[in-house]
Amino acid sequence: MSEDMEKDIITLEFEDGEDVECEIMGIFEVGEKEYIALIPDDDSDDVYIYGYKEADGEEFGEIIDIEDEAEFEAAVKAFDEIMASEEGEGCGCGNEGCGCGSC
Repeated sequence: MSEDMEKDIITLEFEDGEDVECEIMGIFEVGEKEYIALIPDDDSDDVYIYGYKEADGEEFGEIIDIEDEAEFEAAVKAFDEIMASEEGEGCGCGNEGCGCGSC
């Protein structure tokens, strides 16, 4: 993402009443599902991964908790592979630097 682009910010509201503003890092697919990566504005290195479903006529879609551990792990693995390929570290397919994005 270019530094010159305007950042999309959303506010997450947690069950304990805490609100956290997050930058939308990106939306990505794993299989048939979409996921969203969020960077909290709290000076940490955390990235939040949630399920995502587009909503017709809305600026942002629905953010969905991922309750299945295997699904969450698959989403995190895909996110890590995307980040590695964008950083020139390869896409995770075993052919370092190929950037194929298909693994």
